[in-house]
Amino acid sequence: MRSEQIRWNEQHGWSEYNKAEAENRHLVLVFFDHPHCHSVEWFEELRKIYPNAIITGASSSGSISDTLIHDQDAIVTAITFDRSRVRCVAEKVTEYLDAQTIGLTLGRALMDKSLRHVLILSDGLTINGSELARGFSDILPEGVTITGGLAGDGTRFETTYVIAQAPAQTGMVAAIGFYGETLHAKSGCFAGWEEFGSERIITRSEANVLYSIDDKPALELYKSYLGEFASDLPGSGLRFPMSVRKDAYSTPLIRTLLAVDEAANTLTFAGDVPQGYLCRLLKTNMDLLIEHAGLAAEASKMSQDDEFLVVAVSCVGRRLVLGQLCEEELEIIRETLGDKAIITGFYSYGELSEKGESRCTLHNQTMTLVSIYE
Repeated sequence: MRSEQIRWNEQHGWSEYNKAEAENRHLVLVFFDHPHCHSVEWFEELRKIYPNAIITGASSSGSISDTLIHDQDAIVTAITFDRSRVRCVAEKVTEYLDAQTIGLTLGRALMDKSLRHVLILSDGLTINGSELARGFSDILPEGVTITGGLAGDGTRFETTYVIAQAPAQTGMVAAIGFYGETLHAKSGCFAGWEEFGSERIITRSEANVLYSIDDKPALELYKSYLGEFASDLPGSGLRFPMSVRKDAYSTPLIRTLLAVDEAANTLTFAGDVPQGYLCRLLKTNMDLLIEHAGLAAEASKMSQDDEFLVVAVSCVGRRLVLGQLCEEELEIIRETLGDKAIITGFYSYGELSEKGESRCTLHNQTMTLVSIYE
């Protein structure tokens, strides 16, 4: 595996790249947060640089290049494989009745006996990530690892984009299959949030929309916990996610707030909040977040003498809490995985990982990593 990372920004355009190697690149991952990156012209410029590569990516709430986070820029990671190949398939959300069927369709399209890993890049606002994860879990066989994330839009929560062999589009889900007899993928997913307040019962919900907790209006109760932060919803909700679990013996999952409906007094989360489940609010501190990023790196670590690709998907809520210390969670990943790791990724509205209820589960507020090597 050989690689390079280049950068685009509005002031300087594209940075230097290896022209001799550009035509040989097999995969280009691009993460971005600038309106110009949505244009056909911008995509065609990238296609001219890497004419034979599969180009895919997502809008972000911060794009990762090694141990640095870039806003407004685009970060491009170009990979040449020695013994492996990749495929990209994509579907529009609006063409399906539910997200689970999208996962089934995309997973089926990638099926092959040499498939080893699937990386999912999904629209972050118009899809139920829990259903999407369930679809991939149902169709992909054991031995195929699954990770990914929901595209971000800074802290604006307006529109997210996915690139899948075409200019950026809204309402898209892309899945990249990694194939090869010698290809391996290893993932890690950790959070670092602590529960506080009373555990309560979700008394009315539909999929990812929460209507009532303990028979009280969900938004009203949530605001009572947030205090002064309530006036900044939904953005401030990233600092106070919710844990949900089926019963007292189940492992909790973290859910991030995406939207509030003042008229209906409801909360909309990035994943399912099933009726009858137990729920509790979460809080954290900077030391815990950084420590758990290190745990995710440890879980995805492998003995490797050659370069290997690391895709990091971290929640925008972690970034808001960490502030200027945010790059420290990337530095501990670099320290743990070593100098052969090619680190890219983005800050997201949700992370997809194999840690959880099924083979692929939607998480929020985690650092999710996958290391891919030949």
